[in-house]
Amino acid sequence: MNLSSRQGPFGVARTRPTANGSSAYALLIAVTAAVGGLLFGYDTSVISGAILFVRQLFQLSSTGTELAVSIVLGGAALGAAVAGYFADRFGRKPVLIVDAIIFGVFAVVTGLANGLAVFLVARFLVGVAVGVASMITPLYIAEVAPARIRGAFVTLNQLAIVTGIVVAYYVDYVFSGTGNWRAMFGSAVVPSLILLVALAFLPESPRWLAAHGRLDEALGILSRVETPEEAQHDLQELREVTQTDNLRFRDLFAPRFRRPLLVGVLLAIFQQITGVNTIIYYTPTILQMAGFHSASSAILATVLVGGVNLAFTILSLFLLDRVGRRPLLLLGIAGMGLSLIHLGYLFGASHVPRNAILIDVIAYLASFAIGLGPIFWLLISEIYPTTVRGQAMSLASVVIWISDLVVTMTFLTLVEVLGARGSFWLYAVACGAALLFSARMVPETKGRTLEEIEESWTG
Repeated sequence: MNLSSRQGPFGVARTRPTANGSSAYALLIAVTAAVGGLLFGYDTSVISGAILFVRQLFQLSSTGTELAVSIVLGGAALGAAVAGYFADRFGRKPVLIVDAIIFGVFAVVTGLANGLAVFLVARFLVGVAVGVASMITPLYIAEVAPARIRGAFVTLNQLAIVTGIVVAYYVDYVFSGTGNWRAMFGSAVVPSLILLVALAFLPESPRWLAAHGRLDEALGILSRVETPEEAQHDLQELREVTQTDNLRFRDLFAPRFRRPLLVGVLLAIFQQITGVNTIIYYTPTILQMAGFHSASSAILATVLVGGVNLAFTILSLFLLDRVGRRPLLLLGIAGMGLSLIHLGYLFGASHVPRNAILIDVIAYLASFAIGLGPIFWLLISEIYPTTVRGQAMSLASVVIWISDLVVTMTFLTLVEVLGARGSFWLYAVACGAALLFSARMVPETKGRTLEEIEESWTG
């Protein structure tokens, strides 16, 4: 048995045992649950290549194109809004099972759509599933994972999201030669079925069980993902926290929780208004603006961009529990801002060097993948009280999807009004604001249990 250092609520180090066997079981749970993240990434990003063909088929204007791309985000906002209530009432696992079914059914409906109305409705309902998965998957993994490796385990969800994005880009490329956008959407049914089958073998969240008085069941699951000593200690912390804080959603607005509420909501806004999804959803469009003339060449370059995003997400997986959340967050936001400044400069040049623009896009996404991308979802799964964690994460998730919707719905219009240079520089200004906020307000949560983090807000 090895020993690992743990921090108490006020930074006091204490030593706790670890067990490779229990961590392996927790890892298996996290990897399986993260398939929901893969569906999240795939279903939001597959539109990137498909829109080049959908736009022609339905003869869409810039506004119509923005609607076709962003309607999934409206659904995601609705899904995130209701997911927390259902997850807190019925449990994390049952909601994920229903979500996997919705993913699969409406992926097929989207691929079969013969009219714009059916296409938009199906994409909206896929978005509902995306919103549910975006909130519950990191929540579930955080509540199962041991504190010493929680950062890496929750980041598996971000890794799955990025993997889904890369897979979507590659599928778009495979079918771009024939223009088969229906297959691009319909292929999402495969990971939906994988998730549905896998969920049958996953346990319920021990922290949800404890919050509902099912302490023996909670201890049984904790004992499988931690050593017996850790499980007993964490169960005692859970018992104390759930007895002391039998909270309702409105209690989040009390003064003692105002800071975690503010951190979650503003990080959600900053993750989107710094422009990430304009890059992810419109990468082929941006690259065509930069001189990649054919749809296939633009989509192929997008696959390269997605691969770099995936590589840096894997890097963050190894750094989060070693370096900490704050240093990576600040470094990543700074890199995003510098990339956007240079990208705007290039788009204002008399001759647009397409390879230089591709490098800037890659640098921007690499910075996002090591900082603001995984750390937002990790932090909102850590900083809220156990008894209302699901609803609190719903609030942050709703904010992120509404912000995503607004940014995505306005990108092409913004380019028409401000030009590409002005648009990217506007996002760079948002990066500056995000950097200042993060440096001042975001806490370090590395190495703490969820209960210790909760106690630290009221210390």
